[in-house]
Amino acid sequence: MGLDVGDKTIGVALSDELGISAHPVTVIKRIGSIKKEIAELLKIAEEQEVIEIVVGKPFMLDGSVGIQAEKVEFFVEALRRRTRIPVVEFDERLTTMEAERVLISAGQSREKRKEVIDMLAASVLLSAYMEQKSSREKRDESGENLE
Repeated sequence: MGLDVGDKTIGVALSDELGISAHPVTVIKRIGSIKKEIAELLKIAEEQEVIEIVVGKPFMLDGSVGIQAEKVEFFVEALRRRTRIPVVEFDERLTTMEAERVLISAGQSREKRKEVIDMLAASVLLSAYMEQKSSREKRDESGENLE
């Protein structure tokens, strides 16, 4: 499961069973109750038999941790306290811009983009994470980069 955590919404994406492709699922409105938001996410995770949760960490372009990344860290810690599912943080720089680019190239109106951007960003994030994880596993299997 991939999450794009923002101030107003949380974009949610899921992968297929083999972890090959990601697809947008929903957007959860941030209503001021982190317990309710996490409960809603964990309900989806349970229904979909999620084995790992990937949360986008919005580093600054220079790689430093900004205010938004600190907010996401707080959310991640709260999520980790409420589940046994491993929660991984993954650099999400530029995922929202990539999602916006995809929607614009698909001819989506500004209004429609606002509705789906967060879950598409979560999908882009999850895809990037799965691709990196797959590459790392292939390198490990081939014996590359072993000391």
